Amino acid sequence: MVTAALNEEPSYAFFLGCTGAAVAIIFTTLGASYGTAVSGVGIAKMAVNRPDMIMKAIIPVVMAGIIAIYGLVVSVLIAGSIGDDYTMEDSYVHLGAGLSVGLPGLTAGVAIGIAGDAGVRGTAEQPRLFVGMVLILIFAEVLALYGLIVAIYLYTKL
Repeated sequence: MVTAALNEEPSYAFFLGCTGAAVAIIFTTLGASYGTAVSGVGIAKMAVNRPDMIMKAIIPVVMAGIIAIYGLVVSVLIAGSIGDDYTMEDSYVHLGAGLSVGLPGLTAGVAIGIAGDAGVRGTAEQPRLFVGMVLILIFAEVLALYGLIVAIYLYTKL
């Protein structure tokens, strides 16, 4: 009876694993919503004078939304792994995976929002800036992609 109690994992293993899933989706959606909001303000400001460019200017919003998908993927993977045979090792790896995708997703969303706002406003004034804006947005997006790659790598280590 005593040996069975010693072999059980602590109850907070589930908490840490669920925290990893929550952190993955919370921080990436925070970044995505910030990026959408800030670049959306720029789009609205730009559309007053250049309504013909609205569809071209929607790129930062789409790129910000993709960041939330990264968090969703990792969060679903983690949540699907939590079961009866869940160990402390699993929970630490899942917390690390959630943080690995969540925090870069948050910062990438902020970068996309700021760069997207300035980019769409600048493109409205000088259309030749469009390619440069897209490149800057790609470099901001790839930061979140790096986090996704690390999170998936961590997840598969179990």
